[in-house]
Amino acid sequence: MTVGSDWATMDNGRAGHVTIVDSELTGVNASIEVSSAAFGHNEPIPVQYTADGEGLSPPLKWRGVPINAEAVIVLVEDADSPTLRPLVHAIIWDLPGSDASLPEGAVSALWLPPDPPPGKGAHRYIFQVFALDIVPRFESQPGRAELLEKIRGHVIAKGLLIGTYQRG
Repeated sequence: MTVGSDWATMDNGRAGHVTIVDSELTGVNASIEVSSAAFGHNEPIPVQYTADGEGLSPPLKWRGVPINAEAVIVLVEDADSPTLRPLVHAIIWDLPGSDASLPEGAVSALWLPPDPPPGKGAHRYIFQVFALDIVPRFESQPGRAELLEKIRGHVIAKGLLIGTYQRG
């Protein structure tokens, strides 16, 4: 799924804006197509990729990365988290600046599986892919604030895939 009309629906008053909708941070630029063999855009994430299942990271694929990209970053956020900022479920930052994919379970050590509160409806998990004109360097696994500081002004393309998950 490329970035587009989904942007307007990301601000729900609960978690605030997910990263991809912040045009001051990420700019308005080329689109990357993001997909998963496990679920479609705006479709439920299979239980095996959640806290109710095996908690594996789902397979993810992206294409349309500009030829001048130096690096790709994947950021997964829960747009419906009852927190001031979206809850981060994964930051994968050491990726080459090209079209690529992550197989099922490839980043399970970095993946916080969906675990929404029961009875609170479906949560949207936003799988965001950013192509950068730099290779960001971190001394250790970055948090959201540190990541956003490094990518500000360096995003040359972006895309997203939304998966949902809810508990009865």
